[in-house]
Amino acid sequence: MTTAERGSPDDQQTASRFFAEPMREYVLQCLGRPVSVLQAGCLAPLCELGIAELAQGGFEISVTAIDGDQPLARRVLLDAHGVYDDVITGDLRTVSIPQRAFDVVYCAALLERISHVELVLDRLISALKPGGLLFVRTADRYSATALLDRVLPGPARRAVWSRFRPGTPGPFPAVYEKTVSEQGIASYALMRGLVIAARGSELTRPDQPPGLSSSVRITCAAISRLSRGRYADSHDELLYVIRKPLDRFARVVLGRRGRSPETEARVGHAAGGAGHVAGLDPR
Repeated sequence: MTTAERGSPDDQQTASRFFAEPMREYVLQCLGRPVSVLQAGCLAPLCELGIAELAQGGFEISVTAIDGDQPLARRVLLDAHGVYDDVITGDLRTVSIPQRAFDVVYCAALLERISHVELVLDRLISALKPGGLLFVRTADRYSATALLDRVLPGPARRAVWSRFRPGTPGPFPAVYEKTVSEQGIASYALMRGLVIAARGSELTRPDQPPGLSSSVRITCAAISRLSRGRYADSHDELLYVIRKPLDRFARVVLGRRGRSPETEARVGHAAGGAGHVAGLDPR
């Protein structure tokens, strides 16, 4: 039994459609065979993929979770015992991951808290089938929230975490390598020949408890003003839908900040008349 089969319809009604729509399109092209998902990051909000809704429609979807072999990650995964079809833990740079085995890799709430981000992403990409999808949700290094997270003393970070996420083990390390940014992800995709099909951003700061939320909001606004906008307060997370192409001549789409995911979801033609950019081919 998969995670999808345990989700509730109410969860799906509130889930972001940013990932759920391309997930559904992909699954519909896989009629007649199961779809495999690799969830990278124990805190990833899996419900936003809309898997429960797909499972209710009769699609077979398996979910494997992977994270570092660290006490906090192990606690979170232990709390979710029985939810996943399989769990992989270990050094994300070297742990054994099946190659070209997954249709979708969903990486969320992970990149901002680890080192060697590009190496870890390389490992995750290698686990994708050609034509597969990489969903990325990550905190933005150059957001006011991320800067505040990095500079807060340990006791303050623990207090904020416990009030914003009661009952969830944490906080996790605040690493925020340069790759964990809009320019960093775009450069990584360009160098690896990946296709950015859609991009977006969200402000995910909790609004409860009100007092703490208001204090954080005011502080982040001040950071943005004092940094003259270098650390933005308009969002704190970046979202990407990235394709692993079948065609090595694929080209990355670099849209301007502020465009909608639909506008960003255009792909060009390969140089020199080599043909169209590789699209979804879940075979």
